[in-house]
Amino acid sequence: MTTLRSRIIAWAGRMYLARTQKKGFDLSRMSFLPESVLMPLRRDGLNPVGDLAAVREREPVSKLPVPIAANVWLVTGYDEVKAVLGKANAFSSDFTNLVGKAGAGAEQNPGGLGFADPPVHTRLRRLLTPEFTMRRLGRLTPRIHEIVEERLDAMEKAGKDGDPVDIVHSFALPIPSLVICELLGVPYEDRADFERLSAARFDLFSGANASFGAISESLSYFRDIVKKQRENPGDGLLGMIVKEHGDSVSDEELAGLADGVLTGGFETTASMLALGALVLLQDPKHFAALHDGDDVVDSYVEELLRYLTVVQVAFPRFAREDLEIGGVQIASGDVVLCSLSGADRDGKLGPEMEQFDPTRNVPSHLAFGYGIHRCVGAELARMELRAAYPALVRRFPNMRLAANPEDLEFRKLSIVYGIESLPVRLNG
Repeated sequence: MTTLRSRIIAWAGRMYLARTQKKGFDLSRMSFLPESVLMPLRRDGLNPVGDLAAVREREPVSKLPVPIAANVWLVTGYDEVKAVLGKANAFSSDFTNLVGKAGAGAEQNPGGLGFADPPVHTRLRRLLTPEFTMRRLGRLTPRIHEIVEERLDAMEKAGKDGDPVDIVHSFALPIPSLVICELLGVPYEDRADFERLSAARFDLFSGANASFGAISESLSYFRDIVKKQRENPGDGLLGMIVKEHGDSVSDEELAGLADGVLTGGFETTASMLALGALVLLQDPKHFAALHDGDDVVDSYVEELLRYLTVVQVAFPRFAREDLEIGGVQIASGDVVLCSLSGADRDGKLGPEMEQFDPTRNVPSHLAFGYGIHRCVGAELARMELRAAYPALVRRFPNMRLAANPEDLEFRKLSIVYGIESLPVRLNG
């Protein structure tokens, strides 16, 4: 177990360095696009840029000046985003909409849930859903708490002489990586490949061909894992699906589902852990409240999810028919981009939505999406956040930032927003 732990932590470090050097999920090379197109991915620290709020107030459904044949619409209003994401019959998410565009070929379909429409999506989600119920996830609860405590022990050791400790490297990255290993049931002897492909998988926008190549290699790896699970099913997610569904689910489908779980469950939770810690560190009142009371943990987690909304834009939707959204006519074939970060700050939800306020009572946030494509792993993410945040502030009650806030480096143009490094001193 010690060897496994050290290897995965080492991978998390490599992941951090690779992101710093390559800017995974970074679109900054796409300078030919107008600023209005890139604007939904920009932030000022933790906050979406003011232009996003201005567009939302003026035109919650606005046309983007993108140099392609189809119309592209940006949807920023809460009600309007829910309307788009909730109309699976009117909008398609299928990968075939991308074939022939951005270097994508039919053979590069990653499978899984994100780029599938019903009835394929419906059948695949039914395979996964039982594995993400609270009853099934309950078996992971003790291990999640063990992983959190292990990371806190490592942080304490690293900072015992007063040296700064990086929360991103030491806490935020390792926790979800280890949890996903447990969830999928990846064999110990295969962890090295798993780690390497995880890092490559998230360098999505370093170029279309490189991105699809990483996806293809990742799927090839998971096909091998699935083959082993067929021969000797374990107690992880893949093994459980094999035991319960047998040959009714193909190896290709299982590999795509595993790749989707890895894609959706690592980077997003890691970003939430790091950015949530920053929110708490910037306000002693909130830090103390979470330190002192178990009864506030759920409300803090939900408000952090809304306030940060680290997945800034949902997968593109392609209109199947002519329809109206927010008083705007969308034509069949148009592309629709939904700003989740913009929708979750919509003033229609209540006053001062640009502020972090865990006492507020608002409708459900859209941090996990909405409709049939709502994140299937939402409850697992919540379990990790509910375990990690209070444990962090209670182990290190005197923890303080070890850098000037203005010097912190955030991702500049990123679908999954995050911070590159968050140095702290554990004893003030």
